[in-house]
Amino acid sequence: MNGFSTGEEDSRGPPDQICCLVDEEERCLRPAGNASYSKRIQKTVTQRRLKLHLDHAARHIYICDYHKDVIQKARTKRRRKDSEEDSNETDTDLPEVDLFQLQVNTLRRYKRHYKVSTRPGTNKAQLADTLMKHFKTIPVVEKEALTFFIYMVKSNSNKLDQKNGISADTT
Repeated sequence: MNGFSTGEEDSRGPPDQICCLVDEEERCLRPAGNASYSKRIQKTVTQRRLKLHLDHAARHIYICDYHKDVIQKARTKRRRKDSEEDSNETDTDLPEVDLFQLQVNTLRRYKRHYKVSTRPGTNKAQLADTLMKHFKTIPVVEKEALTFFIYMVKSNSNKLDQKNGISADTT
């Protein structure tokens, strides 16, 4: 179940049927295969910002094997490079942080630090949900964060030590 509908291997449409996609403003002229351009595939194309869309003049939704492979590769490929550029976009492949496991005081400190506005009297679940939405909008340059993390581990120090003026060598 990869999202592409396929039937029998010999269930291709008429030999003159071409791919129903427009690729970078040009209609694809490759022969259509047996994979269809379903709503799920359209969602993947939109999320991965592929420059593909359905030609509304096409009378079918079958795509060629080339575009099927392009879409499958885009779905499975991790988007490390894009994570630096698309700061507001959340990637569904990334694990989700469960803020509900934190204590209420910690959630309140987060709220105060980032000046997140919430309704008065919100319970822990509502607060965690609101803060999760905010957390997902924080831009992170992955390469920079990893480089800094590795530096801190190797130098055996942490950010709190730096703020308090304590170096790793004196402890």
